[in-house]
Amino acid sequence: MPLTTRELEGARRAEHAGLPLSITPYYLSLCDKDDPRCPIRRQCVPDAREGVLADGDLDDPLGEVRHEVAPHLIQRYPDRALLLATDRCSVYCRFCTRSRMVGDGGGARSLEALAPALSYLAAHPEVRDVIVSGGDPLTLSTERLVRLLSALRAVPSVETIRLATRVPVTLPMRVTAELVRALRPLHPLWIMTHFNHPKELTSLAKSACIRFVDGGFPVMNQTVLLAGVNDDSAVLETLFRSLVQTRVRPYYLLQADPVRGTSHLRTPLQRGIDIMADLQGRVTGIALPKLICDTPGGLGKVPLLRDYVVSREAGRTVLRTFRGEEVEYLDPPVPIGV
Repeated sequence: MPLTTRELEGARRAEHAGLPLSITPYYLSLCDKDDPRCPIRRQCVPDAREGVLADGDLDDPLGEVRHEVAPHLIQRYPDRALLLATDRCSVYCRFCTRSRMVGDGGGARSLEALAPALSYLAAHPEVRDVIVSGGDPLTLSTERLVRLLSALRAVPSVETIRLATRVPVTLPMRVTAELVRALRPLHPLWIMTHFNHPKELTSLAKSACIRFVDGGFPVMNQTVLLAGVNDDSAVLETLFRSLVQTRVRPYYLLQADPVRGTSHLRTPLQRGIDIMADLQGRVTGIALPKLICDTPGGLGKVPLLRDYVVSREAGRTVLRTFRGEEVEYLDPPVPIGV
């Protein structure tokens, strides 16, 4: 693929000083080789603007280092924790939240390296939900992945396990019948995918998702809002409707994290609010994700909503519908003597 001057500079910089360049042949085949504005190409080909440091940019935007409770284990919420099983991905996305560590050469974490994290989970039964991420856990061999998930399943207080993976998007042939059979005994296991553009939802990608769904795995999708990729209501409507047809539930539309060197891929907060307001009412509810901003510093996720409340007084609220109409809602009377 011929690179533009800006892409070539970005690729050279990435090889020496930043998140390395890595693209599967499959995902590369989705790129338009003649158009640098291609939404797939913008996600995976470095750009010289990655060297620009903008106000608000952070190496660790979600404060994961500060919230590390054991090696490779991060806890930002009372009832869930994030386990970083590897630093490898099949494709290194240019907006990666963990660009500080992804691709640093460590590879898959051994069970010995993860033993302190497993001990922490066993000692903290309030943690009921574990998200296995990295890197991408589906880059592990099936045998290694099963050993890790079995160790998590052996912790009695861990009720659900989530696999955060972009493999159905970037390497869908990894999702084999063998993989599904190997993971099925570890239910309840949720698959958290990451489709950002309708162009990624190829027949191979759909087959990978359907294979998981048919195996009994709920599949949820988290889309990151990216400038020049999907910051358009028509694009996202097509993506969300297509996901639902594939039996994948759109879960989050995420404001892109303020990772160092990604300002050219981020949108203003209001852009996402406007897009969701445009989709509200004309796209079925099961195809509408929550618009979320994961606050800088690791203080948690905040839903972003258009204000549909026009005015409020005692017992009376005026609401605005998705069509812009105003309607009055009256509270029930307070029961006498209660």
